[in-house]
Formats: sequence, C-alpha cells, structure tokens
Amino acid sequence: MVNYREILRLKSLRYSNAEISRCVHSSRNTVQEVLSIAEAIQISWPLSDSVSNLDLQALLYPGRIKKNEDRMIPDYPKIHRELARKGVTLTLLWTEYCSEAHAAGMIPYMSTQFGDLYRKWARITKATLRINRKPGDIMEVDWAGETINIYDPVTGSITPAYLFVAVLDCSSYVYAEACPNMREESFINCHIHAYEYFGGVTRLLIPDNLKTGVTKNTRFETVIPRVYRELSDHYGTAIVPARPKAPDDKPLAEGSVKFATTWILAALRNEHFFSIGEARKAVAEKLEELNERPFQKRVGNRRQAYENEEREFMQPLPVVPFEPAVWSTVKVQRDYLITDGLNKYTVPFDLIGEHVDVRVTSDSVEVFFHQTRVAAHVRHKQAQREPIRVTEHMPPEHQKYLAYASDEFLLWANGVGPFTTKVIDYFLTSDKEPEQGYKYCVSLMKAADRYSNERVERACERILSFTTQPSYRSILTILRNGQDQLPLDKPVEEKAVPETRSRGITRGVASFRKDGEE
Repeated sequence: MVNYREILRLKSLRYSNAEISRCVHSSRNTVQEVLSIAEAIQISWPLSDSVSNLDLQALLYPGRIKKNEDRMIPDYPKIHRELARKGVTLTLLWTEYCSEAHAAGMIPYMSTQFGDLYRKWARITKATLRINRKPGDIMEVDWAGETINIYDPVTGSITPAYLFVAVLDCSSYVYAEACPNMREESFINCHIHAYEYFGGVTRLLIPDNLKTGVTKNTRFETVIPRVYRELSDHYGTAIVPARPKAPDDKPLAEGSVKFATTWILAALRNEHFFSIGEARKAVAEKLEELNERPFQKRVGNRRQAYENEEREFMQPLPVVPFEPAVWSTVKVQRDYLITDGLNKYTVPFDLIGEHVDVRVTSDSVEVFFHQTRVAAHVRHKQAQREPIRVTEHMPPEHQKYLAYASDEFLLWANGVGPFTTKVIDYFLTSDKEPEQGYKYCVSLMKAADRYSNERVERACERILSFTTQPSYRSILTILRNGQDQLPLDKPVEEKAVPETRSRGITRGVASFRKDGEE
C-alpha cells in the first residue's frame, strides 16, 4: 500500500517529488497524483495519529474501496485444508475460486493477489503465544522415540528398552527411566518414581494421547483410564491431555525428549547392556549429568533452577505411595467366582449374570458394582486348590451344605434331645465313613423343621424302644402316622392287611397234564 501519510509529511518539509518517490518507494507519478488530489480536497500535514493510510485511501480514492467490495473473499480455511490433500496446488484452487466467483456474480482476485492473501492469512493463523510458566504448576510426560538395546547373554538376541521422560515446566528439571515396555504398569510406576525424584507433585499433569494415558480425547469428551485417574486422585493432581496431533501443548516434554535422546540414549549408544537393571543404572547416571549440565543462555543448570525457583511451590507427596492396580470388567458366572489370574474369589451370589469391575493390587482383590465395593479379599500369592470363599457371599443352601460335618450334626442333636443324639450318632457310625450318613442327618433335620424338635425326639425314643438300628424311613413313618404322640407303653396296633385277589396262576397242575398222563 502507498504510504500516503509519509508523502504528505515529506512534502510539508519541502522535499521534491523525486526525493519523496525514492523515500516511499513509489513512482513519481503516484506521488504527484496523491499530492494533487490532497490539495484539491484540502488535506495537508500535520494529521492526527488516528488517521491511518487506509483512511487516507478512502478519502483520496473512494472508488477503489467500493471496487474491492465487489470482489469475492476467498475461503482461506478451506484452501488450507485442500492444500493438505495429495496433488492439490494453489493454482488449481485459484481456478476453482474464479469459477465460484463468476457463478456468484462477483469479481475474483488475480492469481498473484490470491496467493498473497492466502499466505498472509496462513502467517497470522500460525501466530504463537509465549506463556510464562508458573513454578510447581505443570509436569509434562512422554516416551522417547529411540530405544536402548538389551542383549541376551546366551542367544545374543536384542530386546528394546524404552525411555520414559518427565519434565517440570518452570525449571526444565528432567526425570528419565528405562523400562522393558510401554504398558500401563510401567507407565504408572514411572510417574510414581518421577514424583519421588522431584520430591513433590505439580498441580497439572500433561501426557500425550497414548493408550495407557488417554482412552478418549475429543472436543466433547475426555476419558482417562481408571488406574491413571486413581493416581491423579492419590497425588492431588489433575490430568490435562495434550490435544491430538498438537505437540506444542507440551513443548518442554518434546524438547526434553530430544535432549534426553542426545545426552542419554546417544551417549550410551556404544554400551552393551545384558539386563534392564544395568540399563536403568546407566540411564540414572546420565540423567544426573544432564540435570547438572549448564544452561546455554542463562546462568546455572536444571537442578539449581529447580532448587532455587520451583521446589518450594511443589505440592507435598502423600504419606503412603500410590499402589498400582489392574482393573478389569467381568461377568459373574453361576459359580459366583471371579479370578485374579491365579486364584478364584467369591462375590455375592445375587450378582450372578451382572458385569462387575475387579481391582487387583499386589495385596488385595476388590470387586465393584455400580461404583460400590461389594467384595474384598486378601490376595493369595500362591495357587490355592479351592476357591477363597466368604460365607456371606453364598446362598443359604450352599452355606448349609458347607456346614455339614459330624460335629455340627451332633451339636444340633444335643440341642434336640438324648434320643435324637443316639440316632444321629448311629447314622454317623453305622457305615465305613461318617459322610455316608450325612444325608440321613440332613433329612432328620428337615423333619424337625417340619414336625418340630419335640416330635422328632419322641419319634427317636419310640424307634429306639424296639430296635438298635434305627432308620430314617421308620422315623418318618412314625411322624406321619402320629405314633410319636401315643404313650410309649401302649403297643402299636398292626393295621389289617386287606385280602386281595391273587393275580397269579389260578388253574391247578392237572389242567396242564396231557391226556393219559398221571
């Protein structure tokens, strides 16, 4: 744009048109035209600071502004998206833009101006904001892209070890650790070790969008894995994942990963490690060297910056370290048992067919239903032959079945009476093993529930009065016929057996003899 203000200012200082042309980088004809129009409409220097070159252009050339209003404004975001597609060029998009403008009855920009306007828009949209980092506010975490080689001393095969990096925003204090994998357990343990290394906790925690740290991250919803969320609750921090494909949301982590790759991984490139323990020890030594390395553009190093600027603002560590847990969702089967992978544990039987959340730690197994804990067991480290049961989790019938034992039956019989005790004792000792008589003991207990303990006691007394080998069938017959309610000295009347017609052979032997035989 022509610098109208400068032309008027230099003319007021009595510069010639040629000199003004060289100063404002415009032609002498343009300078002469601006001065002539300004004199005609009585515009002269000095001008108010609020009057811009655009305002002067509108006064000097009102027709130009109106002409530009008829031009079609390009859809810059659409152009930007389309250029990312394979084979699409700015020339192709300008051709399509011209067709759209003509169809709408508007004037398109020429190709050169079209490109200039788009590039200006792109520069503006890429503007960055430098944020002042508060001490003790943010910890950024990420995995390094490079790995460490772990050699098998027998076969010589190579297994990769991965580098976890955590950095504090204010002081750039770094923590790094070598891990055998990038699974959830390693990811959580590295956070615990980082907090212990820093000696405090930050207000915010910014991870990348890795699966172990973020389940879902969209404009509308952020879902954090349950174990990671438990860790943040335990340490009193908040997880704010970086936007997908937006590494600038955690610039220090990205920079520290590159820094650690150079001064830790690259520095150990000629070393041969035969275990993850050796690699961790070497990484820890290089980490101390990295944090002691002087800054290039300011005084001190990362450790000094942390001690002097950030440590006092860190939140204190909890008294008890976080205990990582493994969560899973299972459907309760008909045996109302869940497993930790080694042993089986009971849950309340009324959850059969329901889906429950199982939380397994090194020392406990917990079961949750609708966010409420419904069962808790001490985790057994050795495989158990039988499931670990809680009596209250079982149906009443199963509780009774497991309670079957000789001592329990005798204890019940003692509460009923001495004759019942003798009968129960006979049931338990009449066969080779006591278990062979359990069903008769259970049946007698059910009979007591139906007929009462008093009647069972009298029935046992009557059966023992005429036999030393009582049977449950005989006792039940006495109860059904009410014979237990008769005086013991009164004999039991035998019921007459009704005469019935024989259904056997009715003809004699003679009927089957042949003629002439005697």
